[in-house]
Amino acid sequence: MIEFKQIIGRGTRLYDGKDYFTIYDFVKAYLHFSDPEWDGEPLEPEPCAKCHSSPCVCVKAPPRPCAECGQRPCVCVKEPCEVCGQRPCVCKKKATVKLADGKERAIQHMMSTAFWHPDGTPMSAKQFMESRFGELPEFFKNEEELRALWSVPETRKRLLQGLTEKGFGHEQLTEMQKIINAEKSDIFDVLAYVAYALPTVTREERASRARVAMNRQFTDKQRAFLEFVLGHYIGVGVDELDPEKLTPLLRLRYQNSISDAVADLGQPEEISRVFVGFQKYLYGPTASDEKRNTGV
Repeated sequence: MIEFKQIIGRGTRLYDGKDYFTIYDFVKAYLHFSDPEWDGEPLEPEPCAKCHSSPCVCVKAPPRPCAECGQRPCVCVKEPCEVCGQRPCVCKKKATVKLADGKERAIQHMMSTAFWHPDGTPMSAKQFMESRFGELPEFFKNEEELRALWSVPETRKRLLQGLTEKGFGHEQLTEMQKIINAEKSDIFDVLAYVAYALPTVTREERASRARVAMNRQFTDKQRAFLEFVLGHYIGVGVDELDPEKLTPLLRLRYQNSISDAVADLGQPEEISRVFVGFQKYLYGPTASDEKRNTGV
């Protein structure tokens, strides 16, 4: 209690520009703050000289400082919405961005995520997409090659490493998921949407399509394990399909009994083949994709 009173005492010290302070009390220590034996009886507050009320009702509490710049009033530079022209945005429409291929992409108005130019000035989500993703590096020639690279963990990892070296790292790709409203989709969808304007697909939808092929290609016990893997993929994302996650997933599924996993799924080489091999079914083209590519 003594320490709590010291905290309150430090908070009440005044200096220029300090008009209030906030106490975060997670254990309800304030209930024990009143202690007549220690502090004496509390004094009645003096009434306001203007309104003669206590507490004063004639002066409004000053607004709190901005959470970003710390100033009151806020001095942050905030750009108006590209659609409605208001600051803050008063519309619920999406903005459109035209990239190097001439095709337009619809993006979300990001109100909670800040994007910045190299010189430290803020940029809009539209400017972020145009400047960072206007031209993806030439790591894949077409949609078919992108699918092939992404379907195999080894080539997918090399692709991501190459993208990172060019400034398209995990953080940028994750932000792009938010901008195109694809947080429930795969990072593959980010690349495919920006590069080829392909519609995004949720991870749940990809898993549903993969299950159809899995029913024909794997044993019952292998499908049961792959179903477990798909659950993690849907919940977390493509990182759960990395070969480094195979052993942790096996331990979770078989409660640390790798011998049971071998009995159900086969030798380690077979388990790895199943884990890697099923992933191509997640990223294969749909019938509508094939019609679009052939112009039918």
